[in-house]
Amino acid sequence: MVNVSFIDPSHDVAYAANADSEATIYNLGDMAFILIATALVWLMIPGVGLLYSGLLRRKNALSMLHLSLAGIAVGSFQWFFWGYSLAFSDGANSFIGDLKYFALRGVLEAPSIGSSRIPALLFALYQCMFACITVVLAVGGFAERGRIGPILLFMFCWMTVVYCPIGKRSTLSSPDFPADKTAPPRVACWTWNSAGWSFVLGGLDYAGGSPVHISSGTASLAIALYLGKRRGYGTQQLAYKPHNTFFVILGTAFLWVGWFGFNGGSGLGANLRAVMAMVVTNLAASTGGLTWLLLDWRLERKWSAVGFCSGAISGLVGITPASGYVGAPAAVAIGVITAFFCNLSTRLKFVLRVDEALDVFATHAIGGIWGCILTGLFAQASVAGLDGSEIPGGWIDHHYIQLGYQLADCTAAFGYSLVVTTALCWIFHFIPFLRLKTSEEEEIVGIDDAFLGEFTNDYIAIDPELRLHRVDSKNLVDGNSDYPNKLSPSVSEGAGTEKAGGSRVDP
Repeated sequence: MVNVSFIDPSHDVAYAANADSEATIYNLGDMAFILIATALVWLMIPGVGLLYSGLLRRKNALSMLHLSLAGIAVGSFQWFFWGYSLAFSDGANSFIGDLKYFALRGVLEAPSIGSSRIPALLFALYQCMFACITVVLAVGGFAERGRIGPILLFMFCWMTVVYCPIGKRSTLSSPDFPADKTAPPRVACWTWNSAGWSFVLGGLDYAGGSPVHISSGTASLAIALYLGKRRGYGTQQLAYKPHNTFFVILGTAFLWVGWFGFNGGSGLGANLRAVMAMVVTNLAASTGGLTWLLLDWRLERKWSAVGFCSGAISGLVGITPASGYVGAPAAVAIGVITAFFCNLSTRLKFVLRVDEALDVFATHAIGGIWGCILTGLFAQASVAGLDGSEIPGGWIDHHYIQLGYQLADCTAAFGYSLVVTTALCWIFHFIPFLRLKTSEEEEIVGIDDAFLGEFTNDYIAIDPELRLHRVDSKNLVDGNSDYPNKLSPSVSEGAGTEKAGGSRVDP
């Protein structure tokens, strides 16, 4: 039986483990706020799909939209199965949790490990959205050359061995969990769990700089290194423009509005600190977008819409770990600095000769690293105190060792994600039916045609590479008549100079 009662006239929910224990009051306002924040973070995930899809060539566009929604399904099941327990079990060690909450067993009306003002089940649902968006960000490394089926299993495994350990510390310090006590986890294990080494050390990460952005961005780099270069790398063949800028802008809009729930809800309460988190989130996105826009204009003399979107996302990434610790002036600086270095980092893939098509590493890993570093500089005890929390602050509060804690946290997340993701890719490589890389023919035809048989929009184009690969035509049957639906070669068969049959892909 659920051990809850209702308090008149407010109808607040009271929980008591037994008749002799003191009741815990769940604040309905906080619960409503986190429910809304959960829905906002969910919207970010198809936003990532739209962004990735718009940046790719048309023949691969649907694959990323598909993986974003499939990622919600895979991530939600993993979180139910054992992800939540591995990340947030109160029996965790300094690295990872146990299976106490396997299949969400015992996760219902008891106070959550993040805040006593909301129940555990709501906390688990909110954190599930963080887990889902992290793995969807990471699979951007598979763009244009990953096999859909193995990628889905890869998502489940990656969440288990990379995301759940990295998120195991909570930066939450509030009246529910005073600063002199260890607060329970927030997103995964070592970064958001009271037993996690990063939390014990004293690192600050309000909403997911290390467990979400550094881990996913670094994973994308590791995946790209494993897969190798796409066909035509280093030639004009890959010097293409995004196939659908509208998708890029729409995806960015979804991400921007969703980030209010991502950062604003991370304090797990509707209070002044949540308001400040939303204010600095919007400011950092704005200044980041303008900074990238000006950097692109300096080179191209064009006011790039894609550039503005890239800068806004970089600013949002940079403010994520700092959002509950800094004020508005610091948010402006974080947006500008993060966007500047993310813009420069897009050149790294050419220096390192890595074919990372979507710049997930440059935007999320580099942005997350700078966000963590700048948190160590600009964190203020007065901002954290807006909800009663207590922290020593960063350099601005003369707490200089905080920068060392931040560097340890982001360096560990980077190294762990890089090594473990690489190892996971190679494990899949040696299981024949789970190989992640497409064949050359599948890459030429496109992921959408090769694995989905569907497209974002109907179009006809000719890929010069397909001259090497004749595509058999099929007949369409309508009623009692057969209608040949062949795309004829440019010259009659038998002439010896004919091209391959038409294709639904483009260069």
